[in-house]
Formats: sequence, structure tokens, C-alpha cells
Amino acid sequence: MGTVGINFGSATSGNGFDVASTVSAILSIQQGIETPWKNQLSALQSQDTVLSALGKDLATLTTNLQALTDFSGALSQMQGSSSDTNILGLSSADATAVAGSHTVVVSSLASTASEVSDAVKDATDTISGGITITLADGTSQEITTDDSSNTLASFAAAINSKDLGVTARIISDTSGSRLSLTSNTGGSAGTFTIDSTLSDTKTGASLGFNVGQVGADAKLNVDGIDMTSASNTITTAIPGVTFQILSANKDEPVQVVIANDTGAIATAFSNFVNAYNAVVADLNGQEGKDASGAAEPLSGSSTLALIQNQMASALLGGGASGAISSVTQLGISVNKDGTLTLDANALSTALNSHFADVTGFLQNAGSFGQNFATTLNSLGSSSTQGAVALAQQQNSAQEAALNQSISDQEDRIAAQKVTLTTELNEANQILQSIPQQLNEINQIYSAVTGFNQQK
Repeated sequence: MGTVGINFGSATSGNGFDVASTVSAILSIQQGIETPWKNQLSALQSQDTVLSALGKDLATLTTNLQALTDFSGALSQMQGSSSDTNILGLSSADATAVAGSHTVVVSSLASTASEVSDAVKDATDTISGGITITLADGTSQEITTDDSSNTLASFAAAINSKDLGVTARIISDTSGSRLSLTSNTGGSAGTFTIDSTLSDTKTGASLGFNVGQVGADAKLNVDGIDMTSASNTITTAIPGVTFQILSANKDEPVQVVIANDTGAIATAFSNFVNAYNAVVADLNGQEGKDASGAAEPLSGSSTLALIQNQMASALLGGGASGAISSVTQLGISVNKDGTLTLDANALSTALNSHFADVTGFLQNAGSFGQNFATTLNSLGSSSTQGAVALAQQQNSAQEAALNQSISDQEDRIAAQKVTLTTELNEANQILQSIPQQLNEINQIYSAVTGFNQQK
């Protein structure tokens, strides 16, 4: 421990000493006790930064692996194609769709019933009377004009405010404005009729209604089975597949092909490889020393060694499925630095030749995919028992203890500062008062002896 001297010159000078700097010098020795604690705390915090990044990258790897191991993931995705997109367009093919080819013949499209009134020359003209709407099921509903609904626009708003089975709107052209009613139900089930007593109060002309479009069901044949649909969006003809019929051409069958979405699968494999390589980069980045020559925060860490060994072991292990028994058959190879490379052509060959086996290799119980997922769960920070999570917990406990020690030492230093300052202020006052005391003594001596020091 260092020593601190007090410099105040001659004892009789009355100069005293600097109390604040003296106290600071004395306490700096006490504060030096904290230095190794703070250095250790800084080292642990650097480790935390690396562990946090590693945990995040392991979580990303887990997510990207799940895209391959989940039953509803990339391997379940399907895609479809139409031989004539002018007649039939594919909208989607979900996980329940089955790969195969289908023949579709479209005889007619579905249409929605509509009625249009005679024209009113001026859209602001008032109207009177009403209409009776009779739906396909035979039910009828009547609506009449009143002071708040005596123009085409206000009458249309009144219709739309009620549950009449139709939607009203105003259409205008050079001949004037018309009230258009369109069924809320597509196909033949949405057919309706209008009985009108409406008239233009300005001209007295009656406003009759004409059929704008007849409600009809689409007619098509799928794989030899005739069917109808109230909509041109077909969702039940091919399991898991939604398609739109766009035009009718009974003389031209359309071929619909449903296949595995190998593009989405290839992307999922690429994401997995990239995520794996990110974790390896984290591990490799802790080997050796940093730019300043100091060891990396987790250099030599047993946690990193555990992660590295278990990931490498899981990559080479796993249960076989038919023709697929290793990741190398999926186009994945291991480089010297532990990173992976994906051969897209080899993966495509495996998917096209042994799709079911690839799926089993990733998704069956005891498979490579399931075992790898189990390994990742034991390594990351998503589980409290994961290797990274345990290392973070250990660091957190050590950091809490160090912070407590530093806090306790700071409290002791603060108390000592108060005591030292009080004591040294008192000593300083004594030193500063010595010349005055000496002067008083001299005056007493002169008074007693008659000795005059000035002479």
C-alpha cells in the first residue's frame, strides 16, 4: 500500500495544507482496491456481449431449421401451374394439396344478378313511390321513399342501410342517372326481381327496372366430374387448391399441375446453411487474440467448446430415411473452418428423386432434423438450461457480487472521507493558528520581562 505525505512547510509558517487534495490522495489508495473488481466486471460484460450475439444466432438457426422440420413448413408448400392462364389462373396451393395433374373444362362462368332502373335526367330530381324486392327463395321486402330518401342517391343509401339482400349504387352516363341494384349473393341463388312504383316527380315518368345481368352458376368439369359454383373462385374442386376461372372454353381442357414448391424448399435450406455459418463465425471469432493483442472475451471457454462439438456431432448424426442418410446427399458439405456449403444442384436432384425420404430425414421421429433441433435447444439461450443461458446466468451472478463489493467499498470510502476531512480540517486549523499563538506568547513575555522584541 502506498503512503501519503502532508506538505505544509514550516510548522510556524501558518500556511497549513490542502485538506481536499490530501483526503483525495489518501482515499485513492482505498479506491485502488476496486480496480481488479472493475477489470473483472468489464471482462464479464465483454463475455456477455459475445454470449448474447451467439444466443441470437443460435435462435435464428433454430427458427430456420424449424422451417424444414415442421410438418407445415417449407417441405409442405405446394405450387401449381395452369396450361392456359387466360382460362384458369392458380391462386394458391396449401399444405393439404397433393402433387398431381388435373384436367379442367370450363363451360360457363358464374355471374351475379343485377337490375338497373330507367334514367333520371337530373340526379337531384325528387322521386316518389317505392320498390318491392323478391329474392330467389320467394321472400319479398318493400322500401318506399320519404322526405329523407326522395332522390336517387338518398334512396340508394336507404336501401343499403337495410338488410334487403342487394347493394344499391348510382351510375351515370350521357342519358342521365340510374339506380343499380346488385345481389349480395353470387350465382343463381342470388337471383331477384324488382316491382317498381317509382316515378320522377318533376316529369311524372315512371322508373321501371331492367335486368342488368342474370345470376348464374359457373359450370365446369374437373377430372371428369361435372360441378357448379356460385363464384368464379373455386376452392373445393381440387383439395388444397384455389383457382380462378377467367373465361369459358369447353373445347379446350386446361391442365392444372400441382407440385412440391422446390424453390421455397431450396430457400429454406439456404437459410439454414447461412444461419449455421453465422454461429460458426461466432465460435471461430473467439479463437486467438483481438487487434490489440488481448485474448478474445471467450477464448478457451468450455461453453464454446461444448457448442462447437455438439453442433458438429449433430450435423453428422441423425436417423436415415430411405435413400437419404446424411446431409451430404442433400448437397451440404463441411469446409475446413467448420462452415457449410450448399450445392443447389445436388439438393434439387435429391428433392426430385427422393422427396419423401428427404422429408422423413428431417421430420421423422429420431431423424436428423429432430435430433438436430433437440441439440440446438440444449445449447442456446431460449431454454434456461441451454449452454449459453447457463453461462449468462453464471456471469450475472458474478457481476452482481462484484457490483455489491464495489458498492460496499464506495460506502466505506464515503464514510472515511467524512471522518478524514473533519480530522484534517481540525489539524489544519491548529497549524494555521500557531503564528497567532506565538505572537500572543511573545506579547505576554514582553509584558512580564519588559523585553521589547522590536528593539
